Amino acid sequence: MRATWKLHLLTAFLLLFHGAGGDDWSGDYSKLSGIIIPGLASTQLRAWSILDCPYSPLDFNPLDLVWLDTTKLLSAVNCWLKCMLLDPHNQTDHPDCKSRPDSGLSAITELDPGYITGPLSSVWKEWVKWCIEFGIEANAIIAVPYDWRLSPSMLEERDLYFHKLKLTFETALKLRGGPSVVFAHSLGNHVFRYFLEWLKLEIAPKHYVKWLDDHIHAYFAVGAPLLGASETVKGTLSGLTFGLPISEGTARLMVNSFASTLWMLPFSQYCKGENKYWNHFSGGEERGHQTYHCENREFQLNFSGWPTNIVNIEIPATRGYEAYPSVTDMAATNFSSVECGLPTQLSFSAREIADGTLFKAIEDYDPDMKRILYQLKKLYLDDPVLNPLSPWERPPLKNIFCIYGTGLKTEVGYYFAPSGKPYPDNWIITDVIYEIEGSLFSRSGNLVEGNPGAASGDETVPYHSLSWCKNWLGPKVNITRSPQSEHDGSHVQEELNVEHRHEEDILPNMIRLPRVKYITYFEDSESIPGRRTAVWEIDKANHRNIVRSPVLMRELWLQMWHDIHPDAKSKFVTKAKRGPLRNEDCYWDYGKARCAWAEYCEYRYVFGDVHLGQSCRLKNSRADLLSNYL
Repeated sequence: MRATWKLHLLTAFLLLFHGAGGDDWSGDYSKLSGIIIPGLASTQLRAWSILDCPYSPLDFNPLDLVWLDTTKLLSAVNCWLKCMLLDPHNQTDHPDCKSRPDSGLSAITELDPGYITGPLSSVWKEWVKWCIEFGIEANAIIAVPYDWRLSPSMLEERDLYFHKLKLTFETALKLRGGPSVVFAHSLGNHVFRYFLEWLKLEIAPKHYVKWLDDHIHAYFAVGAPLLGASETVKGTLSGLTFGLPISEGTARLMVNSFASTLWMLPFSQYCKGENKYWNHFSGGEERGHQTYHCENREFQLNFSGWPTNIVNIEIPATRGYEAYPSVTDMAATNFSSVECGLPTQLSFSAREIADGTLFKAIEDYDPDMKRILYQLKKLYLDDPVLNPLSPWERPPLKNIFCIYGTGLKTEVGYYFAPSGKPYPDNWIITDVIYEIEGSLFSRSGNLVEGNPGAASGDETVPYHSLSWCKNWLGPKVNITRSPQSEHDGSHVQEELNVEHRHEEDILPNMIRLPRVKYITYFEDSESIPGRRTAVWEIDKANHRNIVRSPVLMRELWLQMWHDIHPDAKSKFVTKAKRGPLRNEDCYWDYGKARCAWAEYCEYRYVFGDVHLGQSCRLKNSRADLLSNYL
């Protein structure tokens, strides 16, 4: 019976490739492909040079790990930096050392393999283990690592990344006979967005949607910073260490040499950039450069729709300051009386960051701003394929699942002041504004006025940016809230056919029990024919660790199982009940002195078990384990 159960489970999950809308690949489980696009700093980089490191026994040789090798980072930080840094103007490698992204699944599972460092740097390893446990074939899971230091245009120019990604989809279809499921995390979602726009210029318009339907069955957008992230500005002005044992000044030098840093700048939902190519194709007048076009709401509402101004910065009052009339006018508006010679505090919204106003205002006080302005204009605002610093409308894909964490303390704004030190330590953060469960607080704990959202973000990306994908939902939405842990359905709450207006958040009228973590599902009740959208909000799911979350993996697999099953009765998997799916989900109930979930689990000791919970395993006779989820 146990063999029968495994056969049913294996067949169920491998049948994923027979998604809704499939044609001649219907019913053949062997046709699945899963394509993983990792996030920022989530791909190994390896040396492609020979670099002798003086005063250190450790040198860099071809194929040595650079990102991430903490041993060499600690023993030869200057050598390590040479292999990480890029030229800030043309994004070429350091003259003494170059690094390139690794390939294959090993490049994204653990960044720094080792007994201690491996678990600390694990990214997609747990995800791959789930795939193996449920019987997915090795060639069905395809990682598409990229050099996360580069801007989108440089990814294509140097590495032909988007050409290769297109070939990856086409090869998967040719090899396995079915479309792929895309899993993108964090910056990987911006990479995928750029790919979809780049593809429009490679494929005839009348074949574009058909290519997407043939090659992509579903898109899982995990932790997508759809309107950018405030933390990007923090990294640009004061440094972001990624938890590494380096100073913030060193981190700033490194991060600001990467053009990709600007890819996740926060921007306004009310401003869009022109596209020279599509303007030309549509018969419009071609302009010499791209510009931002903002709706009236951008100027009528505060903070560009964000909870607060993202940057508040003190700058010295000098004669050169009048060279920037737009900034002078802003200062005159906010501070009607400024004493001569005293620092002036300026505030900047998301729009004023994305269009370069912030960097122009402090150009005279920071030598790095000219470089940032150059990269911002050349590589983003004037990008011929897409200005990424503009809101993303729903892509024309059949199935989209937008998944992110909520309810964590997340940085949304900063106060900067001159430190009196030379670059790169010339700015210090004097205060931080956090969003916490619908309120704004400063670092000192004081309540801050603003426009907080209904929830807070995932500790890295604010809720306002994560939840933008709710605008992709249809005019009527079904909302379900259920506990994250296994449950019998007694605490599941539902609201059906809730009216949804574009650019307005959807707020469920549901209760929350203390100390219970929930998942809230927003799913299309009405949608475009052949298109389906869902948004999952997972309580307390951290941005960096969400791809390792067992709760996410369980829901993902159940949804895919539902999609491919011929007896499925609804568009989305039922939320009425959640039972154990793996032996790891069974545990010992000390109150009842037996294994919990007796319907699914039983006590069965195996040599090597060290506690009672380990001996709780799924029953042999449950061949219809997944039948409850149709």
